[in-house]
Amino acid sequence: MERSLETRVSQAVDAWLRWLPRWEPATHRGRRSPCRRCLGSPLLAAAGIDSDTPHGVQHGLTTRLTTLVDQRVAGYTAANLPLLQAELDQQAARNRARSYRPRDGLDPEFDGLPLDPDPDPSQPFLFTIAGFEEEAAREAPPLPPLTAAAKQALRREVALADEHADAVGREICHLLGPHRRRIRAAIVEFVDPQVDRLLAELGASLDAPFDPRDLDG
Repeated sequence: MERSLETRVSQAVDAWLRWLPRWEPATHRGRRSPCRRCLGSPLLAAAGIDSDTPHGVQHGLTTRLTTLVDQRVAGYTAANLPLLQAELDQQAARNRARSYRPRDGLDPEFDGLPLDPDPDPSQPFLFTIAGFEEEAAREAPPLPPLTAAAKQALRREVALADEHADAVGREICHLLGPHRRRIRAAIVEFVDPQVDRLLAELGASLDAPFDPRDLDG
């Protein structure tokens, strides 16, 4: 029997809570581009996670929750949208034919993030993972062309899939309500102290930009 969406949401939050104690602030420079999955996410708002919470903390939860949306939409598509399902099956077969698939098997905390760090003009990359991925995509066989009528019918089915995704997302937002307190408590326990420590270290470095020992003699 398929588990209810309420159960799946609870399990997703449980999995995120088990992971959160292992979270550590990133030591590398931040990205300039915002995460489309997390920026303004209604799921994060429903979970009670503030926009100033570190992105890694946000992303670990949004990815787990959007996976639930994707799974529900996949089931709806398979049962009700044959044209879209056929298109997705062809795309999946094309992806499986790629010789290099770096996004396969990523943990939820990394799924959907850019494969490479932001470029540094002073240190150009010799190669990038995304570049290798693009090369593999070009080598895969192209999808068969669609007629104008098929494109129009496919657009209608995509719109229906989007509507279903929106409905599932709203339901998940509602189901997150009972979990807000423990989500907030976990952030206070595991995240806020690390952020406060980083801010204290930054403040100390700004107050004393030089090592006092350098002034001796």
